[in-house]
Amino acid sequence: MKIRKTLKSLEEYIGICIGAIIFAISYSWFLIPYKIAPGGVGGLGQILYHLFGIPVGTFMIACNIPLFILSVIYLGHSFGIKTFFGMLVTSIFTDLLSLPNLYKIGIIKDLSQYTHLVDGHTVYAFLNPSDIFLSAISGSVLLGMGLGIIFKSRGSTGGTDIPVALIKQKTGLSIGTGYWIVETLIIFTVGIVFKDPKLVIFGYINLFICSKITDLTSEGLPYVKGVFIMSQKSVEIKELIMEEIGRGVTIFKGEGGFSGEPQDIIFCVLNRRQVPLLIDLVKENDANAFVTLTDVFDVMGHGFKTRQINLSHKKVKNK
Repeated sequence: MKIRKTLKSLEEYIGICIGAIIFAISYSWFLIPYKIAPGGVGGLGQILYHLFGIPVGTFMIACNIPLFILSVIYLGHSFGIKTFFGMLVTSIFTDLLSLPNLYKIGIIKDLSQYTHLVDGHTVYAFLNPSDIFLSAISGSVLLGMGLGIIFKSRGSTGGTDIPVALIKQKTGLSIGTGYWIVETLIIFTVGIVFKDPKLVIFGYINLFICSKITDLTSEGLPYVKGVFIMSQKSVEIKELIMEEIGRGVTIFKGEGGFSGEPQDIIFCVLNRRQVPLLIDLVKENDANAFVTLTDVFDVMGHGFKTRQINLSHKKVKNK
């Protein structure tokens, strides 16, 4: 048991490191050069970087450590060691994996192809200034992937997670509202400081795409559907689902809200490919059946594979 827990913990730390590398590439190669800030501590770091030359990663460490201490004082130890580790490695990699640094250590042989002149200043970016929109999209997708892997590995990058938690504790505002308040302040600050309203638009585009990709990476696509069926022929439909589709069902005892009559409710979980077969099966047997479908992001049980980041490259066994 101890060995299994140790291996699981090791996988999570490796996952945080992989997520941190992708996070750093998104910032250093795509977002920072063109002042595209999705909010967060990294957004504030961009202001200091472009005004005073302070590396973004260095600022992230300097800002996150006191925030982490505040979280321990006011919120207890809920953020944990993986949060501190996540904050540390994302900050370090953001500076370490910048294009000039990769050139210094010999990974990049020719820096000139990544050297561009923007508003009279030299920047180092993976894409040309003419592709700034593509750079914003690419950076947003990579940032979301990196954050998703870190969250999936039970880590965090700290940053605005901490002030948002403090806002919730002190004011009672929801976490979602708290995030929008904090991120909006940072995005607008970037636009005001650099006197460029386009940066506000890019910031919100980045924030939207990043949040969606983060969810997809950490939770996955809804590859499974949950189906509720209310029918007067529930017994026949139940048998057909098990025989024709090969899926188990659960029967809930319900009651018609209007009629007050007892009503069996069939619940079934199945793959998306099996949904059309189920719909046809229900229609053929009861054209008046009431069917609702919901997205299911993960299933643990016989006949399905639970989704997880599998860093050991071992197959996840059906449960």
